[in-house]
Amino acid sequence: MIKGNFPVQKFEQLNTPFYYYDMELLQTTLDTIKKATENKPIHIHYAVKANANPRILKEIATRGFGADCVSGNEILAALENGFPPDKIVFAGVGKSDREIQIGLDNNIFCFNAESIPELEVLNTHAAAKGKTAKVALRINPNIDAHTHKYITTGLTENKFGISRQHLPQTLKVINASPNLRLIGIHLHIGSQITDPQTFEDLCVKINELREWFGAQGIPLPVINAGGGLGINYRHPNHIPIAGFESHFRLFEKNLPLQEGQTLHFEPGRSIVAPCGTLITRVLFVKEGLRKKFLIVDAGMTDLIRPALYQAFHHIENITSDREPEPYDVAGPICESSDVFAEQIHLNNSTRGDLIAIRSAGAYGEIMASRYNCRDLPLSHFSDRL
Repeated sequence: MIKGNFPVQKFEQLNTPFYYYDMELLQTTLDTIKKATENKPIHIHYAVKANANPRILKEIATRGFGADCVSGNEILAALENGFPPDKIVFAGVGKSDREIQIGLDNNIFCFNAESIPELEVLNTHAAAKGKTAKVALRINPNIDAHTHKYITTGLTENKFGISRQHLPQTLKVINASPNLRLIGIHLHIGSQITDPQTFEDLCVKINELREWFGAQGIPLPVINAGGGLGINYRHPNHIPIAGFESHFRLFEKNLPLQEGQTLHFEPGRSIVAPCGTLITRVLFVKEGLRKKFLIVDAGMTDLIRPALYQAFHHIENITSDREPEPYDVAGPICESSDVFAEQIHLNNSTRGDLIAIRSAGAYGEIMASRYNCRDLPLSHFSDRL
């Protein structure tokens, strides 16, 4: 079985579970994005929600990328770790007064507004501070991203964004709000999208919207296509970097920019998921009636995606070279959903073996909890072991 290249001897000295970040892979990924977008009117805003580890944020900020934030504390984390305020966008269907004020006080680039009430509140706060808030309307395009229902965000019945039918009323509110300035539109249809046709459909919707705004005499200098590019969870050793080049080419082909327009993307998972691995240790090999269980010391408190989304992660036993056997890999949490995988083949495993749960750099450490009063997992980095 092909396995990742891990410093196993160093891992043996560390307390498990922990997150291990391959910083060389992260740097190569960032260089790939930089090369694919340089000298083009394309702006990258890293989706902080995917992973807000300060070391990760600092590394991404060094490439000159911006940040896509969905809370006031994410804005503060981005600022603290090197992202300039004029490259920060702030999305979210439920921005609190405090969070709006954080954005205004720090003169962020843009608020991605998601409702008429939000626009009204934003205008009130901006007026009180004597400021003008730049706004991009997050529009719900009613596109099925063909992904898990919990990470689909662009359908009519989702809570996110403004429907096409409400745009005329929305423009009336903006026109009556002297402390708002409309600079563009924002569309984000979901996460872990692997079918390019979905993004082609998105381009069609953006072109339609651009024509509609043009007919109203409204220029759109900012076109924000959101994020959503998926990664290959099944083959992290063969395909460690997402298809950024083809992704950007698709938009260049199907969404030709007008004079003065810039195209913005908000990748998160595709940047950080491949470089992160959850390392856990086998506590017990439990014999069931018809199968074996590997009981490991990591659980859904450390990586909730399998329990929450029924998500697949490639799993390896990195200390065993014995013949593979089928196992259910389960954690210690007092929930039946605390299972990472069922009946997967791993090298014959024994107590103390190290298990690597791959492609866990996104929505892993950031979503960890202290349920069952467990400790939060630590993080280690390839260049600091």
